[in-house]
Amino acid sequence: MNKKPEIIISSLDSDRLYALIEALPANSLPGISALEEELDRAKIVDSKDIPPTIVTMNSTVKFSVESSKEESELTLVYPKDMDSNSNKISILAPVGSALLGLSQGDEIEWPKPGGGLIKVTIKEVTYQPERAGEFHR
Repeated sequence: MNKKPEIIISSLDSDRLYALIEALPANSLPGISALEEELDRAKIVDSKDIPPTIVTMNSTVKFSVESSKEESELTLVYPKDMDSNSNKISILAPVGSALLGLSQGDEIEWPKPGGGLIKVTIKEVTYQPERAGEFHR
């Protein structure tokens, strides 16, 4: 799998994620450049125009990671929203970055911090703020 699937990101998420990246110290986390590359290649649309099956920030998504054969259901959040709740994943985590902008049924190979790739498949977007009418969260 060499071709990455098209990703769609809301202008609000894009602006906030670029601001987050700029606020981080240079080379502070592995994977930041991969996230920035995803933002650069994304189709950016208004929050009201996000299709209902797209993973956006604060979406809850069922996905599987091929290597572990496990299916998870997590909410994609900004680092400031992480807490001890194990049902959240940070956008700065490798799998978190991989989820952003994908649609149900999409697969993507994503670099792991120690080298190699993980293959992530989106099973279902069970909650999406935009679908729920929350455009300025």
